[in-house]
This record gives sequence, C-alpha cells and structure tokens, in this order.
Amino acid sequence: MDYKTLYNDWLTNPYFDDETKAELEAIKADEKEIEDRFYKELEFGTAGLRGVIGAGTNRMNIYTVRKATQGLANYIIKMHGQDRGVAISYDSRHMSPEFADEAALCLNANGIKAYVFESLRPTPELSFAVRELKCIAGINVTASHNPAEYNGYKVYWEDGAQITPPHDVGIMDAVSALHDYDKLKTMTKEEAVAEGLYISIGKEIDDKYIETLKTQVINPDIIKAEQKDIKIVYTPLHGTGNIPVRRLLKELGFENVYVVKEQEKPDGAFPTVEYPNPESKEAFELAVKLGNEVGADLLLATDPDADRLGVYIKGSQPGTYHILTGNMSGCLIAEYEISQLKEKGQLPKDGAFIKSIVSTNLANDIAKYYDINLIEVLTGFKYIGEKMLEFETKHTGTYVFGFEESYGCLIGTHARDKDAVVATMALCEAAAYYKSKGMSLWDKMKEMYERYGYWRDGVQAITLKGREGMEKIQSTLEKLREDVPETIENYKVISVRDYKHDTVKNMETGETTTTGLPKSNVIYYDLSDEAWVCIRPSGTEPKLKFYYGIKGKDFDDANAKVKSLGDYMVDMIHSML
Repeated sequence: MDYKTLYNDWLTNPYFDDETKAELEAIKADEKEIEDRFYKELEFGTAGLRGVIGAGTNRMNIYTVRKATQGLANYIIKMHGQDRGVAISYDSRHMSPEFADEAALCLNANGIKAYVFESLRPTPELSFAVRELKCIAGINVTASHNPAEYNGYKVYWEDGAQITPPHDVGIMDAVSALHDYDKLKTMTKEEAVAEGLYISIGKEIDDKYIETLKTQVINPDIIKAEQKDIKIVYTPLHGTGNIPVRRLLKELGFENVYVVKEQEKPDGAFPTVEYPNPESKEAFELAVKLGNEVGADLLLATDPDADRLGVYIKGSQPGTYHILTGNMSGCLIAEYEISQLKEKGQLPKDGAFIKSIVSTNLANDIAKYYDINLIEVLTGFKYIGEKMLEFETKHTGTYVFGFEESYGCLIGTHARDKDAVVATMALCEAAAYYKSKGMSLWDKMKEMYERYGYWRDGVQAITLKGREGMEKIQSTLEKLREDVPETIENYKVISVRDYKHDTVKNMETGETTTTGLPKSNVIYYDLSDEAWVCIRPSGTEPKLKFYYGIKGKDFDDANAKVKSLGDYMVDMIHSML
C-alpha cells in the first residue's frame, strides 16, 4: 500500500480517533509531510521504537505503540512467559504517561500483567524493577536525550538488559507480522485494574533501588569525613533524575548539593535547552552560573531518563571548569572503582572491564595496568548487559565496570543498563576520596594522562533526514567498504574491521580474520600511531556518526591532533555525500 493510500485510510477509518484525523487533515496540502509520515512503518529496531510524536505510520503515537506492544505480547505468549508480567516506566516527555498506559492496556488485553510505575522514573530503575519483580520483560517509554518532539519505546528482557539476539529478532518479526491496526488488542484501564492486570508500583521499588545503590559505596567513612568540604551542583535537565539523585546523595551524607532550580521540575518541552543532552554546553549554562555563585567542585547533569551523566570539574583557576567527555568521566570513575577494589584486595582474578568499540583506548591501558580483562562490544549498552549475563550463566568472568563514550556507565550488577544515578554517587565519592589525598578530580585526571598517555577522542555526526537521507547514509557506508583509503589524514590505514561482513582485513598482508562480534553496519579503521576512526549510522536519529581517537605527547599535542583528524573526517564524509 503506497503512502497516499495509507494516509487516506487513516483519515477515513473509524478505528482512528478524531484528534488523529484532525491532525492529518491539517497537512492535506503538504505532500512531502504526508510522504514522510506514511512512506514506511516506524521501524521497530533492536532498541525498540524512537521517532517524532504525531499521527502516521512513521510517527510515535498510541497506534504505533499499541502495534509494538501487540507484537511483544505475541512473542511473550510464544515464549510461555505471560504469567510473569511486564514492568513499565516512563520519563518526562510529552505523551510518555499516555504511551505507558497504552502499552500496559494492550498487554492486559492479552492476559499479561503490567507493573506500571505510578509516576516518571529513571531508565536504570526500570532495569532494576524487571529483575526485582522477576518479570519476563520491561518497557521504558523514553527518547533519552533526543529533542522535545521525539519519544521512544525501549524493550527489556528478563535479565534487565535491552533485548539482544534471539529475542530482538523474535520480537521484531512478531511486530512486522502485524498489518491491521484495527485488529490490535486493548481494554479500558478500569477493566484492567478490576481484573488485577494493571498494577501500580512505586515506593517499594524505589527504596530497594536506592538501598542497592548504597551497597556500591567503597569508602563510606571518607565520604563522612570529607563531604562537608565538597560542593556539588546538579541539574536533572527537566527529567527523571531529580528525586533519586538528591535522595541518594543526601542519604550518603553529602550536604552541599545545589540544584539548578530552572531545570529542576519535569517538563517535556525542555524550556531551558533546545536539546536536553548532557554532552551539550548549552545544557550546562545554568549549572555553570550556579557553580560560580557557590564555588562548586562538581557540576553534574543527567539526561531526561537519567541513564547518562555529564560532568564538569573545577579547575585550578577560580571560576573555571574542565568539561569531561564521556570517555574522560567513564575512565575517571573506572580508575577510582578498580584502583580501590585492587587496594582492598577485592578485585576479582577474572575481573572484566567492558567498553564499546567506539570508546577510548585509554580504557585498554587502565585494564592493562590493573591486570584485568578488557572486553570490547558493539555500540549499545545492551551488549555490555549481554556480557554480564554470559558471565553469570557460563562463569566466564566477573563484571567490574562497563562504559560507553556516550556518557553512560554502570557500577554494580543491580541493573543491566547505564545508570547515571549510581554514576553520580561514585563520582562524588571519588571527589571525597581524592580530596582526602589533597587532590582534586582534575589533579587525578592529569595523573592518569601522565601514567597512561594523552588520549583524546572525538565524535561528530551529520544529520540526513527523510528517505533521501537514509539512502545517503547507506550509500556512504558502502563506498567506505568498497574503496578503503590507504591513508586518513596523515595516518596509514593498518587494518579495517567491517562488522557488517564480520571481517578484519590487514591492509599490509591482505590477511582476513573475523571480528568475533555480532554483525552490525559499522566500519572501523585501525590507523598508524595508535589512532583510529569508526563510522556507523545512529541507531536513534537520522545521523551518520563518526568517532576517532589519537594519543598525543601532551595536552596541546593531543588537542591539536584530535581536532585535525576530526576536521579531516568532516571534509571526507561530506565529499562522499
């Protein structure tokens, strides 16, 4: 069925509500908008759904959410898991409560219990709840750090991690097998509650979650001794982190926590920022202002679903802050956690430090220094969660720490997704510990560079929207596969890892081996002088992303080299579009 036929069906079919039809009627003269809304189904990918809110098959709305949930329900029933129930949470975005209820009521109509949080909660608490309640699956309604017009729908499996093979493929197939929206099941909330299928959850899970996080503290006595001299500015960026982060820090004894009032309350419009992303300088403008007023040692920002943490740390000069990338903050936390476990004789002999392939190689050096295994996985924290499950079921290792360059890490095994709440706790604890040694966090960061080398990494993206944009992203990646450059800027290409074709080719010898990882549309160039470049499509936005890293002689050398390589990659990619 072509997009125009689908558009007319949504306009005339009595199954779709009047509000949906009115929205579609308003665009009847905009052919390009009609095409964009209906030229395809909003793709249910390996992370679930994510898209712009609105009417149409290629949008986030109650009907696309219902369809995704019906497919999930069909798969759960096929796997004989319907008696275990599904946990559901949501963030502060527009339509998040409505989408959460829509998912719950579709499950309920299929005879599956839904444990729905009474109000917004962080992503990591949903992961924790799936495990705590022994559910077969979980649903989190969030679009993470995307702009305000987006929402999304993530699916978790019984281990608390986002779905991985074979369940991701099984659920995707079950969703794609559905074609008629008017055959999707639902029921009223009143009926679902009366039948004991819709169950509200909240405080009990909150309390268990917070108590579990507190068990990850390594040096509680140092927190008590030093916290009074540490000032922390925190912003939840209008999202879910405000209550759990402040509660956790307060219960651990941190007294000087200042919250950015303008960004404290949940608000799906994100009125103080265009893009609620802790990677963005704009997101920190109000925190920097407050930090200068109170003389803060740390500025911390969690994204709307509180799974990612942005960090600024106080510089040596008054009123200055150093911006930490996700690679820097991840490695700073890793260094603290691993070194303290080692010092206390608690570092497992089979301990593993896990990172994504696009994260800094500084992590490799940390793992080598502390003599623990460094494991690389594909981009997406679910692959770190998958490794954790493998360790538990096959007894092949012990999880110590995992992180991604995109500002996400996990301390502990209570959840199987990024957890900015526990990361906030760990970073504040580290600040107290290093203060007891007469050091700031920046002093420690400098010490790490001196020990491991001046690693610098970057990531950039080119936005390519719509059908044409998607085609350009795919064609560019194919060009990079077919015509491997001999050099990238001043670096020689040593080997090429093609994760789509599961090959690693040595460019000098021509020898080919396998990547050892699942297939994915990713190309990675190992370059001379320990540099590297990786290109992949974004899994959540219409973007072509490229990552790169170098090792410099000092700060100035590293900064100059990473900027030069980044500029070269921008020009190279644009020349291919």
